[in-house]
Amino acid sequence: MKGAIIFIIAFLIFLVATLAYPELPPGNVISDAVGIDPAVEWGGFLVKTLTSAIFNGIIYGIIIWLIFIALQKTGIIE
Repeated sequence: MKGAIIFIIAFLIFLVATLAYPELPPGNVISDAVGIDPAVEWGGFLVKTLTSAIFNGIIYGIIIWLIFIALQKTGIIE
């Protein structure tokens, strides 16, 4: 259960960080590779920025979650 909370917190932090700074990698690189039109807006945000934020939230959330799991396995964190 703690792992899920860690993932959600990391996801939200990087989601908000990418909305504030849309060029945060690797989300912007993935959005460019997918070919999302940079001029399309949805809900006041550029769709490219929203997809970059979601990609970054997922990628960095998984990385931080894996680090948390590894630290739990070694006994550093209970």
